[in-house]
Amino acid sequence: MTQASSETEALPAAPEAIARAAELLTAGQLVAFPTETVYGLGADATNGVAVAAIYATKGRPSFNPLIAHVADVRAARRLVQWNDWAEAMATAFWPGPLTLVLPLRPDHNVSPLVTAGLDTLAVRVPAKACARELLAAVGRPVAAPSANPSGRISPTTADHVRAGLGGKIAAILDDGPCGVGVESTILGLAGAAPILLRPGGLAAEDIEHALGCTLMTRAEADPLTAPGQLMSHYAPNASVRLEAQDFSPDEVSLGFGPGDFDLNLSPSGDLNEAAANLFGHLHHLDALGRPIAVAPVPERGLGIAINDRLRRAAAPRDS
Repeated sequence: MTQASSETEALPAAPEAIARAAELLTAGQLVAFPTETVYGLGADATNGVAVAAIYATKGRPSFNPLIAHVADVRAARRLVQWNDWAEAMATAFWPGPLTLVLPLRPDHNVSPLVTAGLDTLAVRVPAKACARELLAAVGRPVAAPSANPSGRISPTTADHVRAGLGGKIAAILDDGPCGVGVESTILGLAGAAPILLRPGGLAAEDIEHALGCTLMTRAEADPLTAPGQLMSHYAPNASVRLEAQDFSPDEVSLGFGPGDFDLNLSPSGDLNEAAANLFGHLHHLDALGRPIAVAPVPERGLGIAINDRLRRAAAPRDS
């Protein structure tokens, strides 16, 4: 479901309002909600079209992994492959401003648009009570980058959110200013050693003390495990030809808009739907073992991000 709200609901952080916010999220709408770090722009992480609406609403210029927010450790364990480092970090710092990047479980139900096609997921349990109450009411992971237009200052009050996204999202859950005010620290735990992927609201020194080891830095880390590195991470085994107007018999076709294609990102020409389908369709066609020819996608709105992703998928690769 795409966002069609002309008026953004103002919801105080009370039980009835939290229930309303959960209802909207479950229905595929976007809801801004407070955490202890910044206000997040939430969408049901299992609903690819809802997640695509995050990118469109923020004007996000490219696909980047999003953080999945969950109510408790048990919910996180249902999504990712837990390890001793994760247990130590969750015991010491959750709920709190720490995001852990871990390998996805095979039985996860998270949209690939949340992970940007990676085999890892960034997940955290926020400390703010109303955020955890909302997440528990939704009963699903909620993907939530900062609730602001891309490139703007991150919002730490409901008024900040309203100024940037008012009229574009379904609701804002207001529980006053955020206590931490900077985004969460991101810690990669999917490799051979813990990696500091992004400094944030939890000091690296505190993490090192709890782990009993020195953290690797992002510059030293395998970039394939870091949020924001999806473009260098994913490349289909098959070759990709863009802006295809016709298709040879040895190719499989990926379409957009009306037409006869092997798979279609959006027969109706909906860029949100196209973004939600992109990773899954590419993986499906790649498994067929034939060259992939992609019909033109408009270079506007979310199409800019889709084309950016497709161009990188089609770029020459080292042999």
